[in-house]
Amino acid sequence: MKPPPVLSVCLTSLIGGLNAVPVLVLSLQGECSQRCYNIFVLETVCVAWFSLEFLLRFIQTQSKCMFLRTPLNVIDVVAILPYYITLIVDSLSGGRKPAGSGNNYLEKVGLVLRVLRALRIFYVMRLARHSLGLQTLGLTVRRCTREFGLLLLFLCVAMALFSPLVFLAESEMGAKQEFTSIPGSYWWAVISMTTVGYGDMVPRSIPGQVVALSSILSGILLMAFPVTSIFHTFSRSYVELKEEQNRALRQKPDSQDSTKSQNSEDSQDDSYQGITEAAVAAAAVQRRKSMAAQRAAEIRESMQL
Repeated sequence: MKPPPVLSVCLTSLIGGLNAVPVLVLSLQGECSQRCYNIFVLETVCVAWFSLEFLLRFIQTQSKCMFLRTPLNVIDVVAILPYYITLIVDSLSGGRKPAGSGNNYLEKVGLVLRVLRALRIFYVMRLARHSLGLQTLGLTVRRCTREFGLLLLFLCVAMALFSPLVFLAESEMGAKQEFTSIPGSYWWAVISMTTVGYGDMVPRSIPGQVVALSSILSGILLMAFPVTSIFHTFSRSYVELKEEQNRALRQKPDSQDSTKSQNSEDSQDDSYQGITEAAVAAAAVQRRKSMAAQRAAEIRESMQL
């Protein structure tokens, strides 16, 4: 029985997160527990399953180049390759630990391994192959590139406007110097306009608080305009993909029904053909019997004469 693809992807993503603790911590300390080995075995099984699935799809496809250019297939390659590259690098390094060795080569090997392990997060992107919501999200992003660009433009303009204002207001009023520079105030402007508000940089003076209030209100208004268009595009894309999915599900029973009807028609044609052949054979036998009776009558008449 084939396991659910979404379950396999979620399991592999969870393994990738858990694997960071024993590999990056215990292995650097020269230790590797049984838990580390068990996680490695589970990851190996999942990667082997994904690799087999990818190879089968690659073999069955007709256009190999088009298959490799598909974004989801590229994500599959990027998610699978780090595991094999990690095994190769580990075998080439001979199991030596890069931490504290003072060897530049081993330090580079350790950096490569950490980067490759971080790329395992692309396993989550495989969910887009089986999730209608993620497919809708990707289609919305492709259709709303102008809206996202407009949103980024609004954010940059407002950030360039409010960052100098809050810096000047705080520096002139002699408040606590949390805003050390105008570029350093960009972070505060972005956090305020998006209404996140971490609280790491807070204006203390009255003019600074007025600027903060203005930035928050402007951020709400500026982000509302493009987000409305993006929301409508998302809803329309979801309806289109849902209809396409339902259409594909309806086509499968229709094809099965057409196959059954074709088989029944063929069987009926065969039965009709068999009945016709039997009728023709019976008519031929009856004709032969009548001809034989006529000949017998003619012979009797000739003998009487």
